[in-house]
Amino acid sequence: MEERAVFRRRENNPLIRVLQGITVCYARIYHGLTVARSPHLPKKGAAILVCNHTSSLDPILLQAICPRLVRWMMAKEYFQVKPLRFFFRAVGVILVDRGGRDMAATRAALRALDDGYVLGVFPEGKIETSSDLLPFMSGIGMMALRSGAPVYAAYLDGTQRGKDMVEVYVHRVRATVAFGPQVDLSGLNNDKEGIQTATARIQEAVEALKNTYCPPPATADTSS
Repeated sequence: MEERAVFRRRENNPLIRVLQGITVCYARIYHGLTVARSPHLPKKGAAILVCNHTSSLDPILLQAICPRLVRWMMAKEYFQVKPLRFFFRAVGVILVDRGGRDMAATRAALRALDDGYVLGVFPEGKIETSSDLLPFMSGIGMMALRSGAPVYAAYLDGTQRGKDMVEVYVHRVRATVAFGPQVDLSGLNNDKEGIQTATARIQEAVEALKNTYCPPPATADTSS
């Protein structure tokens, strides 16, 4: 696969519609995905969907709930799962080399936004097996400010955490997802300070969904 090839399949393409139907059945019926709060992505035009990263199944779970095609930025390792290669090609994933700063992938992501797609990003940069959020990489703030695309947060949790790349697709999990409103990035400039602030605001939006819809269990008060 040529990872940087121009992707031109639109969201009303028959293949995309068929794959979306399969994804919905697989995530909602087989995996019992629960939606705590529905997405409010724009009906058309560019947008960025940002979520924490719990497993290699995350893009499938999120796509099952989003009515629009989401073009995910994903680590190249995912493409090693041969049964999923057709799906990844069909939906136009943007493969990222996690060994360094992959500017080619960043350019491909910005081009996808310029073409009016929804871009999906896991800004933690790797899978986190606990409920804690890893610090978000500043690239998400840069892409948001440079593209001007609206940013929307999501938070995933469930029994998919800790399962390996193939196991999580085969064995049933129980997952919950919540989507948030557009993140307010108004008044920020596309400079170092603005990028840092944008990144912080985006992470805070994901954290807020975690605390609201998937809060940690209450601890007993042992004070006397």
